[in-house]
Amino acid sequence: MKKFVLKKDESAKKRSDYSIKYEDLLNPQQAEAVFHEHGPALVVAGAGTGKTRTLVYRVARLVESGVDPSQILLLTFTRRAAQEMLDRASNILDERCRRVQGGTFHYYCSMLLHRYAEHIGFPDNFTIIDTADSLEVIQWVRNQLGFHKQNKRFPNKRTLQNIISTTINKYLDLRIVLEEYYPQFLDLEEQIEKIGIAYADYKEKNRVMDFDDLLLKTRDLLVKNEELRIKVASGNLHVMVDEYQDTNKLQAELTDLFCSVHKNIMAVGDDAQSIYSFRGADHRNIMDFPDRFEGTKLIKLEENYRSTNQILNIANNLLDQANYKFDKNLYSNKEDGDLPALVKTSSEHEQSDFISQLVLQLRENGSELNQIAILFRNGRDSYDLEVELNRKNIPFVKFGGQKFTEAAHIKDILAHIRVLVNPMDTIAWNRVLMLLDGIGPKTAEDLFEWIRISKSPYALDQSEAATKSYMDQLKALSILLTGIKKDDPAISEIVERIVEYYRDFCKKRYDDYPKRLKDLEAFVNISVNFASLPAMLEELALDPITATAVDTEQKQKEENPLILSTIHSAKGLEWNHVVLMQCLDGIIPSSYSVEDPESLDEELRLMYVATTRAKDMLYYTHPVLAQSVYGDYFTKPSRFLSELKEALVEEWQLVQEDEPEQLEGGNPPQISS
Repeated sequence: MKKFVLKKDESAKKRSDYSIKYEDLLNPQQAEAVFHEHGPALVVAGAGTGKTRTLVYRVARLVESGVDPSQILLLTFTRRAAQEMLDRASNILDERCRRVQGGTFHYYCSMLLHRYAEHIGFPDNFTIIDTADSLEVIQWVRNQLGFHKQNKRFPNKRTLQNIISTTINKYLDLRIVLEEYYPQFLDLEEQIEKIGIAYADYKEKNRVMDFDDLLLKTRDLLVKNEELRIKVASGNLHVMVDEYQDTNKLQAELTDLFCSVHKNIMAVGDDAQSIYSFRGADHRNIMDFPDRFEGTKLIKLEENYRSTNQILNIANNLLDQANYKFDKNLYSNKEDGDLPALVKTSSEHEQSDFISQLVLQLRENGSELNQIAILFRNGRDSYDLEVELNRKNIPFVKFGGQKFTEAAHIKDILAHIRVLVNPMDTIAWNRVLMLLDGIGPKTAEDLFEWIRISKSPYALDQSEAATKSYMDQLKALSILLTGIKKDDPAISEIVERIVEYYRDFCKKRYDDYPKRLKDLEAFVNISVNFASLPAMLEELALDPITATAVDTEQKQKEENPLILSTIHSAKGLEWNHVVLMQCLDGIIPSSYSVEDPESLDEELRLMYVATTRAKDMLYYTHPVLAQSVYGDYFTKPSRFLSELKEALVEEWQLVQEDEPEQLEGGNPPQISS
């Protein structure tokens, strides 16, 4: 066999040629990832090891090396995360970094589907329905098929949605999903299958897609059109995927397709933080990455910049207990801190009393309340604590509240915008028409059938289905919609007109309408930032705003509140002091997981995620007695804590104020009750 020797590209930059001194700003492992050139690479980034920093500098380094920014694809799990990374890269290098393709899988897939809509038989103005709208459609389909009239239990709309979504994201047959997750509904397989088919037909007919469709239809688009796959993948010289441990099977396949020409794929993530299997995330994606991509370069980030070594020692001990993992050992160059506390309380109420007094003492010692977090496995675990915090007048906020675009009054405004963008959107029309007095589901359906065939779908007062009882209301709606279509005003003016029209509906429907009107005013201001109505709908569906005035407005000015959060909601965040409460067998790990090694490993990863949120001090609490509907019962501390070596934690003894005993070897911690 003859060999032909390719000369080195003399124009390629050496590390010393770059304007940014990357190796002075990064540790050796981070620099190795930043300077990785070609082929697949997996960066296993332990908690707090500078994963985001590494990605930011990699983007800057690729752009500085001469790669066209538009040929770099950065996939993250929120658009905000991608935007922040590209902003940081631009500040490090220059504005070229803003031209990098960045966003979520759903956002990038949506862009591709709009661009190549004709290949899938959709118009390019199709709209995206969110989870709440999807539930409405499933309920409507269920009722249309007559499955609401059952003489025995039938899955509700949310369960049906979960079943349908699981079959798509986990590549499983309906029967397997029912056998594994919903065995109580196995005998209803045929009916559930009919609902799934009818739901898909409804979306197709009305030219709408849900979040699963964005992924599924993009996969099908690229698999069935070889020429198009090559065109799309050729434009992605470098693909980077953040939080790869949170991808599902469909997203893993899409990753393969996006990088299928150049093969320059870098996945970044932490197998030990894979905690979203209930959303379809597959821990095996990151574990199997080296097998999936031949010649993968494995890079481990292990230097932690967040926590003390005392906290990291526990994190490493937890990782040692896992069955399926990449071996890694977190360490820190921070100053040593105190040993994490293990606090046994007599009851759940004493646990709440301890935590609230601990918070007050930390506050007295100079800690800001918002730098203290109380974490728990389930939202219900904090109910008793919330009562105690209110009693002691400690302000707190609980993570996991309603998103701005999920609030009913905002969804009403968005429904009007959706019918302007896509007059075939039944779900939106149903919401718009049902606001009118006297119009029920049957009349709304009749009106929509007229809209479907009408040449002037917004002239509702001309419909044969219109009657005198609500004619004036239909005329007002028609004037609004036809006027907007005719005048083609700026986006913010369109929203302002709809809000003005909707104001009276809001006052009639909601007792707290003054707060909701503030949201609507804020929405008008927000709308200035969007280039078009389709862009607005797209971005708000794919990256919803989180807070509403209804949820967040305070009656008086208050200091920044204490943080209460589920572990799942806390991922990616950090606080100086972290309390993990209710550390009990049956809670963490969940009682549903103890018989399955994979599920038990995920529960262990939850404990690891909670542990690594703490920067300076960590507290585990567990009550000896717990309450249930059947009365009090004795508990067992979490098996994960039982495996900890004694030298890694310090047990705290709670002493009543009128009991002067001291701990052996010194004074008890200054927490009184």
